Amino acid sequence: MATSLQDRQLRVLPVTEDRWGDVVACFGRRGNDPAWCWCQRFVGMPPGGDNRAALHRQITAAAVPVGLVAFAGEQPVGWTRVSPRAELPGVLSNRALKRLLPEDSGAWWVTCFAVDAKHRGHGVGHALLNAAVSHARDHGASAVEGHPVDVDKLKASSVSGSALFTGTLAMFEAAGFTEIGRTFPSRPVMRLQL
Repeated sequence: MATSLQDRQLRVLPVTEDRWGDVVACFGRRGNDPAWCWCQRFVGMPPGGDNRAALHRQITAAAVPVGLVAFAGEQPVGWTRVSPRAELPGVLSNRALKRLLPEDSGAWWVTCFAVDAKHRGHGVGHALLNAAVSHARDHGASAVEGHPVDVDKLKASSVSGSALFTGTLAMFEAAGFTEIGRTFPSRPVMRLQL
């Protein structure tokens, strides 16, 4: 998947062990903080709280890549995690989500996005989400789901990038997802049937 980004090509690649340094770079100043989330919220926090090491182990052990990295030229600028819903205890055990999600053993879930602050607002999240859909489809997914933020329903006038780590409603709508319900006024559950 390629789109222009400030005179450079944006490309998205599956994360493999040799791209671990690229994943770390996408987390910016948090890249050295093992206690930062590192996309473990829906997987389950590891004993000892070293989330960074846990993500590294998951990437290394995965038969199918658990995430994607976006590059502007050779520079890593964004990351997303996408994997089968059945592998995400934090999604499966969430009572609000359980009420809304259809039974679907083939559904995949986009859990999070980390985009370099200098590259936000330039289509990186959109490219990652579109690539996540393609990645899931290529690996047999029946649907892709997510739980983004409806920015228009937030009460704050300014929203930090870290508050939008699950993506935005507008981003999911642009990728063809439809809303199947809400767990909170600002938290739609989105689904794209493949």
